[in-house]
Amino acid sequence: MYTLLDNNYKITKGKENFAYEEVKSLFTDYFQDYDYVLGDYSYGKIRLKGFYDSSNKKAKKINDIKYLESYIKDYCSPGAKTFLLKKEKNPKNSKNM
Repeated sequence: MYTLLDNNYKITKGKENFAYEEVKSLFTDYFQDYDYVLGDYSYGKIRLKGFYDSSNKKAKKINDIKYLESYIKDYCSPGAKTFLLKKEKNPKNSKNM
């Protein structure tokens, strides 16, 4: 479990590709609303993209988690290393890792 801006996240895919300090430096308030955050490494840089759970009213095709594989295929570099973070419910006294 990792804490980013007071939210806890669990790595559900690509744990070997996750670099906490690098993600922490890029993680902004913009991502707090999303249920999932995808990270991909393209051309030596990490990119982050937010996704909603399919049941979330805000989900659209471009940010619905059920289209994750399609997004990776269409928007990420071929063979790019990726990871997926899922937002978890926060305990009241959460501490940063």
